[in-house]
Amino acid sequence: MTESLVVGVDAGATSTRVAVHALDGTRVGYARAGAGNPTAHGLAKAVANVAAALGEALGTHDGRRVVASLTGVAGHVAEMVPELAKVWAGHGIAEEPRYMGDTAIAYAAGSPEPDGSLLLSGTGAVAARIVDFRLDAIADGLGWLLGDKGSGFWIGRQAVKRVVDALDRGAPPTGALAELVVEHFLGDERPAGPRAVADRIVRLAQADHMRLAALSSLVSQAAEAGDGAALNVTWEAAEHLVATLGRVHVSGPVVLAGSVLTSEGPVRQAVVTLLPDENVMTAGDAAGAAAWLAARDLLPEADAKALHAAFTAVSP
Repeated sequence: MTESLVVGVDAGATSTRVAVHALDGTRVGYARAGAGNPTAHGLAKAVANVAAALGEALGTHDGRRVVASLTGVAGHVAEMVPELAKVWAGHGIAEEPRYMGDTAIAYAAGSPEPDGSLLLSGTGAVAARIVDFRLDAIADGLGWLLGDKGSGFWIGRQAVKRVVDALDRGAPPTGALAELVVEHFLGDERPAGPRAVADRIVRLAQADHMRLAALSSLVSQAAEAGDGAALNVTWEAAEHLVATLGRVHVSGPVVLAGSVLTSEGPVRQAVVTLLPDENVMTAGDAAGAAAWLAARDLLPEADAKALHAAFTAVSP
C-alpha cells in the first residue's frame, strides 16, 4: 500500500486540475489543463483536457500503482464516463474513476467533516448543504442572468450600474470605483461628456457580459480604498451570500470557496463578520480534495482526517 497512488480530478468550466498523491498524503504529481466541463465546452474538448492533465500529473509514475481515483466535474454527462474509462485504461489504471459533483468536492477541499455547508462565490454563487460528502440541498447557483447573488458577476454588474446611473445623470466619473470602472472599459479613449461615456460602457458590457465579472477585484480594490459606493456593493454582496447560506445550513462547518471568498478582501471579511457563531473554513485545492476522497475509503477514519490538510494544500 505504501507504493499505491490515488488520483483526484477537478474538471471545471475554466480549467482542469489533476492531483496524484501517495496514500500518506504526499503529492507526487500535479497538472493543469483547459476546461473540463463537457456541457459548456463539448465532450471531446473536455475529455482531451482531462487526458492531458492526467498524463502530465502521472509523469513517470506507473498507472498500475493507482488504486483509486475520483473526478469532480461541473456539467457531468453520461457520455463522459466511457471516454474517460478509455483514458484511464490507456495509462494502465485498472479501475475507471468514480464521479462526484463539483459542489461536494469544493466542500471537501475545506473540511474533513462529512456534514456541513458550502458557500461559494466566484464568477457565480451557490450555497449547499452537504451530508456524508454528498449534496443534500442547494440554494441559488441559478446563473448570471437570473441568480448568483453576491457572485463576482453580480458584484461587477452592481458596480457598473451605479457608475452608469451617475453618468446618465450628468455626473463626471469621480471616486475610486467610478475611475476604475471607466478605466476597465475605456482606458484612455473616452468620449466627450458623461452620457457618451455611459453609452459606450453599456455597449461594451452588452457585447461581452463576462467583462462585468472581471470587475469584482476592482470593486474590492475600491472598497479597500474607502470608496463608499464600492463598500456598499461589497457589503450587500455579503448579505446576499449569507442569506443564501441560511436557506440550507443546519450544522457543521461552513466552507468558503470561490475566488471572491477565498481571497482576503471586503466581501470575505463581511461574510465572516456576519457568521460570528459558525466554524468558518476556507477551501483548499479541489483536485487534492478529490484525491483525498478517493483515498478516504482506503484509510482508517482517524488517518484520513489527519491527512486532509496534506491532500488539500494549495498547489503553487
